[in-house]
Amino acid sequence: MPVPTKPESFMALEAVLLRHHRSPDSLIEILHQSQNLYSYLSDPLLRHVATRLKLPLSRVKGTASFYHLFRFQPPARHRCVVCTGTACQIQGASALIEAMEESLGLQMGDRRGDGWVSLSEVRCLGTCSDAPLVLIDGTVGRQQSSDGLRRWLQELEP
Repeated sequence: MPVPTKPESFMALEAVLLRHHRSPDSLIEILHQSQNLYSYLSDPLLRHVATRLKLPLSRVKGTASFYHLFRFQPPARHRCVVCTGTACQIQGASALIEAMEESLGLQMGDRRGDGWVSLSEVRCLGTCSDAPLVLIDGTVGRQQSSDGLRRWLQELEP
C-alpha cells in the first residue's frame, strides 16, 4: 500500500490517536502503530503526527530516529541485519558484515534500489550467548559463520 502524502489521507491513524487521547506521552506507541499501518514513517506521516500531537516536528523526528525499529523508507523485501553488540563483535560480527556486503553488493545501511534487500546493523539482538547473530526476514541465525551466511543469502527469493 502506498503511503499517503496528504493529512486527510491518514484517517486510519485517527483511531490510534484517539485511543491515546492525542497525548504526547504516547509518541513512541503512536509512531509504532503508525508504522504498522503505513509500513514506514514517511515525512508527511511524521508531520501529521507532530501536528495532531501538537509537538515540534523535530521532537517527533528525533524520537523516531533514536530507535532502530523505525523505518523512514519502504521496507525492503528482504531485511538483513547483523548484530554488532560486544559479544557479537568478539565472536566475528565484522566477518559477517564483510560476507553480507560482498554477497549482496551493498554497504552497511544500504538498500538496493529495486527494494529487494537491505542491510543494516543493530547494537544487540538480546541473545549474546549465541553470538555472532544475524537476523534475516525475522529469522535469527545463531552462532553464524560467514560461509553459512553466504549460503543463507543465496537462498533468498528474488
